[in-house]
Amino acid sequence: MFEKILIANRGEIALRIQRACRELGVKTVAVHSEADADAKYVRLADESVCIGPAQSSASYLNVPAIISAAEVTDAEAIHPGYGFLSENADFAERVEKSGFVFIGPRPETIRLMGDKVSAKNAMLKAGVPVVPGVDGALPDDPQEIIRIARSIGYPVIIKASGGGGGRGMRVVYTEAALLNGVNTTRAEAGAAFGNPTVYIEKFLENPRHIEVQVLADEYRNAVSLGTRDCSMQRRHQKVVEEAPAPGLTAREVARIGDRCAEACRKIAYRGAGTFEFLYEKGEFFFIEMNTRVQVEHPVTEMITGIDIVQSQLRIAAGEKLPFKQRDIQSHGHAIECRINAEHPYKFTPSPGRITSWHVPGGPGIRVDSHAFANYIVPPYYDSLIGKLIAYGDTREQAIARMRIALSEMVVEGILTNLPLHQEIMLDGEFVRGGTSIHYLEQKLAQASRGE
Repeated sequence: MFEKILIANRGEIALRIQRACRELGVKTVAVHSEADADAKYVRLADESVCIGPAQSSASYLNVPAIISAAEVTDAEAIHPGYGFLSENADFAERVEKSGFVFIGPRPETIRLMGDKVSAKNAMLKAGVPVVPGVDGALPDDPQEIIRIARSIGYPVIIKASGGGGGRGMRVVYTEAALLNGVNTTRAEAGAAFGNPTVYIEKFLENPRHIEVQVLADEYRNAVSLGTRDCSMQRRHQKVVEEAPAPGLTAREVARIGDRCAEACRKIAYRGAGTFEFLYEKGEFFFIEMNTRVQVEHPVTEMITGIDIVQSQLRIAAGEKLPFKQRDIQSHGHAIECRINAEHPYKFTPSPGRITSWHVPGGPGIRVDSHAFANYIVPPYYDSLIGKLIAYGDTREQAIARMRIALSEMVVEGILTNLPLHQEIMLDGEFVRGGTSIHYLEQKLAQASRGE
């Protein structure tokens, strides 16, 4: 195991990684911007290094500064968390060429799975089901594009190969809108991602968003840790996540989990990863793989008892997975609410000082947060200030505990989305389970129209 690692991130995930390290006896180096100098995880770290001003482009995305911080503190490895540089293959390569261990997949694996066209092709070869569409980038010939779209059937979705986070996508319902949609998406992709390549797929109209968590070591051992349902979204951003995904049969879960684990072995995957699927009418369709720890990893930890962040550290240190697939047991149900510093319905950010902060407790309740009373939420970064997780023996118990926890949580001085979460936990469709990825957006739209 490493003696010291550098955490190249901020917020709740920086504190989460730090806790995993402390339990293993690993020293931590926190890097931070000027805006985060007084953060909890900075104060709790064994060492800290300021790597730049508040803007993330000059600090958390400043690769030379991060590498230098690792050098001056004699860190052995770098954990990227999620967001920022976590899925940047060039960063992973730079880390390893500088003599440090990157706590994540190999750079070539990140590249393979970071491009949606190459990722889809790799999954096809590995036997993972994918959304019907072309196997590669769209050609330039307009007539060939029309022919491809007709063969798939409308509606279709045009996606940027290098896209992510809900950007670089356009749904086309008619042939008349096809070519303009392709050209517009290409232009947007080139500007946003530096890669104008686009591809086309069948657009599934009412799918659920189901993901499969995996762990794999350097020795081609791989396991699935089961499913999560992340369908409660707005603008492609997850709001509530749960594990396991409700309404799936044990056979469905085992089958898709085995395929994902086999895909890990075939692409020589290393570390923690998540296969994301659209699920409709009993079928899974691969959309992308996240080559990092996910925001929603706690719900899987709660039902399996496996510490995913510690597993990342152990795998990066060269250890073998200590369990086989048959050893993975899932018990109960867990739900996570993302607590954001934002207007609960307009979703405008609400940075500022938290004047009062009280988190709930009780059986099955977990809070992952870097916030505290008098903490100033900076305006420069993502609005996530914490994650509230409720575990129960059943889904019904988990929902009941979450309702109680939300009613107990107090955050004053800024706006948060706590009222929205309280509504979701009382919503009849959510309580039944199995809503589509469009449900929350449609519910919010109806509310704004006063329906």
